[in-house]
Amino acid sequence: MNRRRWSVGAAEPTGDAGRVSLFLAVAMAGVLVVIGLAFDGSGQLRSMQRAENLAAEAARTGGQSIDRARAIAGGSKEIDEDDARAAVRSYLAAAGVASHSVSFPVIEGEKHIRVRVDVAYDRLLLGLFGFGDSVTVSGEATARTLTEGP
Repeated sequence: MNRRRWSVGAAEPTGDAGRVSLFLAVAMAGVLVVIGLAFDGSGQLRSMQRAENLAAEAARTGGQSIDRARAIAGGSKEIDEDDARAAVRSYLAAAGVASHSVSFPVIEGEKHIRVRVDVAYDRLLLGLFGFGDSVTVSGEATARTLTEGP
């Protein structure tokens, strides 16, 4: 007969040996996913804000490209589409953005410039759990020329 000796105050072993470590491993994985969601979620929000800011600044830059010949001759101040596209392209290239689009909608009889910018965000933690390595976010802004004096 095989008898075990126990010290005073020691509990007898139960059949639960190893269950705590399994629970801890599963809980730790869950905690890491939550941390990844918070970290990469805030990173994606920052990328969205950056895309919106870049689109707004690019639209303002393009909106300053007016048809000078028409304005000097006393005509209306209107956005020169070719110069505006070049100004937007130059601004966004300096900011490191390659994917964008420019359009010139007419709103209430006035030509505006609309810029859409796409920015990629590389997921750092969620990529480890198979949620994709990167996501593309977009920002859009519209600008117009100021035709009225102060």
